[in-house]
Amino acid sequence: MSEPEISGIHPSQPRPVRLRDALLRARIEAADRTGVVVDLRDAEVARLEILNDALDALFAQVPDKIDLFDRGISQGDTPRLWIDVVAHVMMGRDKRMYRFVQDTRFGRIVLAESHDTAVIVEAVTDYVARRMIEREHAMVVPPEQQAAATEPPRRSRFWPFVFGFIVGAAALFGVAVVAALRSW
Repeated sequence: MSEPEISGIHPSQPRPVRLRDALLRARIEAADRTGVVVDLRDAEVARLEILNDALDALFAQVPDKIDLFDRGISQGDTPRLWIDVVAHVMMGRDKRMYRFVQDTRFGRIVLAESHDTAVIVEAVTDYVARRMIEREHAMVVPPEQQAAATEPPRRSRFWPFVFGFIVGAAALFGVAVVAALRSW
């Protein structure tokens, strides 16, 4: 099927690029990039699953009554292996390096970074041990110190007596003056 020529253009000149052809090329390029991104994400998830399997022995030793840790892989733009609410492992920029990070109120800090799974397993083991010790310290309730039974401070009884004596004497003097004035 031959495209009709646009009037005013000589056959020797190149034909203008059609928008439909440009859109088709752009869609093909986007699909290729999307395929690469999906492949990279699948590779990240696979590496995180390998690390998750390596951590099974560690989390098998954590007592059941300790519910600090909620391990799992989250699927998203950036796949992550969550250790607990604030710590997770994600892949570095090169998608081969594990990065173990912790979110704090001052920002994210990197606890460990390595290409080797064993190094990250060791870092996660240290982190889990520290968190368990922190929990033990938080669960211990220090004994309350019993306050010594203190009596309320005793007020001096001397000054109220003096005040009462002066008021009483002034009242008697006033009564005597009034009685003397009436008898006149």
